[in-house]
Amino acid sequence: MSTMTFGQKSFTPTPPDKGSFPLDHEGHCKKEMLRYMLCMRANRNDNSSCRLQTKAYLRLPNG
Repeated sequence: MSTMTFGQKSFTPTPPDKGSFPLDHEGHCKKEMLRYMLCMRANRNDNSSCRLQTKAYLRLPNG
């Protein structure tokens, strides 16, 4: 059952701006990414076991 809402604007999702998720072209984050991926593989893709690697990766400067 749908309801009609008069006077309210509907939300239209939009994609993120181009370049808002920079790529790691120079490989600055590669070592931390590999540590995380190895941890995930060793722990059968259990993310909670790899929290330290996740934090280390997210703390990297993205400049």
